[in-house]
Amino acid sequence: MRDSVKDSIIELGKEQWQGYILPIGYTTETYYDVAVEKRENGFSLAIEKKTFPQPVIHTPEEYDYPDRLFAKWWENARAWGILKEGKLIAAIETDPELWSNRLRITELWVQENFQKQGIGHALMETAKRQARQEKRRAVILETQSCNTNAVEFYLHEGFSLIGMDTCCYANNDLERKEVRLEMGWFPENE
Repeated sequence: MRDSVKDSIIELGKEQWQGYILPIGYTTETYYDVAVEKRENGFSLAIEKKTFPQPVIHTPEEYDYPDRLFAKWWENARAWGILKEGKLIAAIETDPELWSNRLRITELWVQENFQKQGIGHALMETAKRQARQEKRRAVILETQSCNTNAVEFYLHEGFSLIGMDTCCYANNDLERKEVRLEMGWFPENE
């Protein structure tokens, strides 16, 4: 599949794919522990990779709002994917932040048995190409501090940590070890 991945990517039309639920889930043994400490002259922030006492499993069923293509709040979304035998095996969705001239990756999913074959990289290149064509100053995305495989993939793709939100998913994200991490890629750094 690796040689023909780029050629297999097609744009997914909103009419056909709107509302399609992406079965995003993962198992992790590690997390990035986020510690924020208020100090006299500001704040101290530490992010350190640690191991859970036992593996943590996240399934699509646990979320109130499962990941889906063309969600109503992404008004200008575009999506691309790969079909195999008529079934979607991977997808990426983007939505431009017009006010900040950034391109947000809103969804990225590769079916587990097709991972580590260059598909995620090819989809990421599609988003980067879109950003260059539209002259966006950055590509941004969110992931979770406990999704270390995703964090490491994004780092490998040239993204860096640009921010975090310690109460995005629940008011106890720090304790749950599931902090929203914002990551960014900047075309001029290529």
